[in-house]
Amino acid sequence: SYIVDSSHISMKIKCPDCPGPAELSDDFGSVKCPKCSLDMTYGEYVRYIGYKDAKYRNILNDYKP
Repeated sequence: SYIVDSSHISMKIKCPDCPGPAELSDDFGSVKCPKCSLDMTYGEYVRYIGYKDAKYRNILNDYKP
């Protein structure tokens, strides 16, 4: 799903550290979770979630930063 306000659009994605959703910025530059204060680049997020959760390991093979 998308979060829309007057200044930007962001997409909700799985937060790897809490049950809440994180927000992927509209330029795919950053991932932030307001619930647990997660804050990292999208590249860091892809690697982090790939190593943390076995369901997502296959994305590491497809992702080229």
